Amino acid sequence: MGPIASCSSSLYTALIFLVICRGISGATFTFINRCDYTVWPGMLANAGTAKLDSTGFELTPGGSRSFQAPPAWSGRFWGRTGCSFDPSTGQGSCATGDCGSNEMECNGAGAAPPATLAEFTIGSGAQTGTQDFYDVSLVDGYNLPMAVEPSGGSGACGSTGCATDLNRMCPTELRVGDGQACKSACEAFGTPEYCCSGAYGSPSTCRPSVYSEMFKNACPRSYSYAYDDATSTFTCVGTDYSIIFCPSVAR
Repeated sequence: MGPIASCSSSLYTALIFLVICRGISGATFTFINRCDYTVWPGMLANAGTAKLDSTGFELTPGGSRSFQAPPAWSGRFWGRTGCSFDPSTGQGSCATGDCGSNEMECNGAGAAPPATLAEFTIGSGAQTGTQDFYDVSLVDGYNLPMAVEPSGGSGACGSTGCATDLNRMCPTELRVGDGQACKSACEAFGTPEYCCSGAYGSPSTCRPSVYSEMFKNACPRSYSYAYDDATSTFTCVGTDYSIIFCPSVAR
């Protein structure tokens, strides 16, 4: 039998090679916008990882778009809001989550905080049983509700994210503009105890603050500060993921 060219030739073949093909292809990320406003997802691959087919695009209410990631891919996604791009030049910027590229594609730039982040490290393949690691992080602040939902796969494979609108409960000292986003305490105050830096740069010295605890109480499965690993990192093997903006139900 020659090399496997596709995952379909017969039902039997499809079943036999399902796991192999999932391993070869890595993971599919599907972005879904359930907000009543347009979101412009941003996408950043980590150093040494191939970029996906886009680094930034427009996603209207009710819209969805999927991307294929190779095995061993790692990177992050976020949603930009309040964007305006000139139709003739393509230049523009966003009110929150802007990546500073001056265009819809982020071109290797990350989100300016505050921004809700979905972070992924995809395993080397379902056939080897290598785990994916993923989380939704509020360490860089918050700009819109986001959830990550795995489909298929094996292992714990939990849904995670922050479905609560933290902008509505954001303290005045963390609030951006008229409530467009909510800063982290590190971004707002810049001190070592909030940023887990210097003498506070270890799990034993950097503890939750009143601000990170507010985030954690509202979104218990999301990262609330730098060392919030135990209840915030999730694993799965051989799955695909939906990244949902404004999820209707917290899971």
